[in-house]
Amino acid sequence: MTPCGLSPSNERNHTVVIRKLTSGVGAGVTVDTVLTDSHVTPGGVLRGEVLFNGGERDCEVEGIALDFTAVVEAEDEGDEQVEYDFHGADVCEPFLLEAGVEYAVEFDVEVPWETPISTVGGLVLPGLELGVATALQLEGGVDKGDLDDLRVEPLPGHVAVIEALERLGFEFQRSDLEEGTLDGSTLPFYQEIEFRPGGEFAGAFSALELTFVTGRDDTRVLIEVDKRGGFLTEGGDDYQQFTIATFEAGDLLAALREELRQLSERRGLF
Repeated sequence: MTPCGLSPSNERNHTVVIRKLTSGVGAGVTVDTVLTDSHVTPGGVLRGEVLFNGGERDCEVEGIALDFTAVVEAEDEGDEQVEYDFHGADVCEPFLLEAGVEYAVEFDVEVPWETPISTVGGLVLPGLELGVATALQLEGGVDKGDLDDLRVEPLPGHVAVIEALERLGFEFQRSDLEEGTLDGSTLPFYQEIEFRPGGEFAGAFSALELTFVTGRDDTRVLIEVDKRGGFLTEGGDDYQQFTIATFEAGDLLAALREELRQLSERRGLF
């Protein structure tokens, strides 16, 4: 009998291996975490299994956790970066791992709704370090694997906003994670996706930064623009926010154009 879904390991076909974690505490115990698919969405499910190979003696596995981790730019610290474990999920209860025996623990873990997106249109956004790591607690010691990439695909609402920006002539520049908590958010950081203005707004803004606060039903869209100064006006940052349906955003071209025109008109740039 095997506890918490633990079963003898059979040969399986997996698409992604995160990493092999070897614990010196467990006298030769090795652990592989294998994902069924490393491509997920906010609010979706990450599935896979943890494969154990028992060491030279029986040992007590006290717990296994999957940590969603992000590398974030520290506030007011220049180029310094910090790691945040922003979501953890226990995937197994304690059990006895017998010497030389192979076992597997299957898991399915919900991906937090506010997890930053890391791909758009199949392309990986540069400038992001986002992934999962396995933490093994074995006989009083904790061994945690390295951070391995997780591909977080955008939801329909995210796609609709980004596509509308591109149709308005905006070009993607970069993306990063900034330290700080936004109103309505549960995370200690937020994502900024930066675009260079073009088309009808090329003369109004020098840069646009896009942030999503994603929820099960609705997503709050935050836009920060760096305004160009004019002959009688000063430049500077300004903000606009609106809410869209997370899964049924539709065509947002006209709505987004209106939001951007309101930003421009506040200082007489249109």
